[in-house]
Amino acid sequence: MRCFLSPMSRMLYAVNRMSRRHPPGDVGDIHVSRIMRPDDANIMGNIHGGTILKIIEEAGCVVCTRHCNDDDEEHCLAALVRVEKAEFLCPVFIGEVAHACAEIIFTSEHSLEVQVKVIAENILTGTKRLVNKAVLWYVPISLQNIDKIMEVPLIKYSSAELEEEGRKRYEAQKVRRLETNTTPEDVVSDPPISETHTVGASQSNLVQLIGPGDCSLHDFANGGVIMKLMDEVAGIVAARHCSSKIVTGSVQELNFRRKIKKGSVVTVSGRLTFVSTCSLEIEVLVDATVLMEAKEVKYRAASGFFIYICLGKDNKPQPAPPLKIQGEEEQRRFEEGKARYQLNKARREAEKQKLHK
Repeated sequence: MRCFLSPMSRMLYAVNRMSRRHPPGDVGDIHVSRIMRPDDANIMGNIHGGTILKIIEEAGCVVCTRHCNDDDEEHCLAALVRVEKAEFLCPVFIGEVAHACAEIIFTSEHSLEVQVKVIAENILTGTKRLVNKAVLWYVPISLQNIDKIMEVPLIKYSSAELEEEGRKRYEAQKVRRLETNTTPEDVVSDPPISETHTVGASQSNLVQLIGPGDCSLHDFANGGVIMKLMDEVAGIVAARHCSSKIVTGSVQELNFRRKIKKGSVVTVSGRLTFVSTCSLEIEVLVDATVLMEAKEVKYRAASGFFIYICLGKDNKPQPAPPLKIQGEEEQRRFEEGKARYQLNKARREAEKQKLHK
């Protein structure tokens, strides 16, 4: 029997719901496991970085969706809006089982921060190792109204300090997302024939139709599908520049600006922005074109930075060819990439020192 509440009762119920806090244990960490098959591998024989990103996104989606559907109210599905970072610590091999463990570490009124760790298990020996760490942000979207973002039940924190740290991360990513969304959309045109080791020489594009198998229950593209395409383009750019083996090192500041509807065509473009001694930063842009409308509409759907490592024949890092800069715009992107590289390097050093204390 359906119960109809008075306006006052609905308001009191809403206040009660907003004040309710859920400890992570109420929902539980989510584990998503998959055995790695030959069709998950890249040309080097290791598991494709995009495959791991898809598993990470699925685990995050499950833990957030479960957390936000804790009663009989309007149901929702969690949608990925940002990848803060994803670090690839070591390769995963065919035949291993990848276990992704997702945990909600912060909630705001309308968003959730999720930490995901991926463990690779050799099922013959039982050996396990940490292969990836990622931090992602999701928002819950109503299944009845695709434009409605639902309220998030708050989690409990073990200390006020943890809650304050989470609040600072939330505010910081909010500012960065706003900066990304308000930045004029840079048109990536086909480069002219360029000399080797320039931005134009390695710039690459992929075009794909978004079909039903690429979509969520909302009939919009899954974030994991788009991330896999972005990783593929970034890998092509890195391989063209290095002319050697390459491997995904990390993903930084990947933002989903707008949803991509089923039946759209996406153009995924990648270009070099910065090259250090052994690593390369590749900016990847995703543009979507809606076909089944009276007038074709093209828009920027996602953008992010992929860090690749140049490898030698012994699969160890080797120096990457320096990037030849052409023009003021490439110089500006190079300097911005260098600043991000130095900031990430300083963060890693600070984390190492913190662990050794």
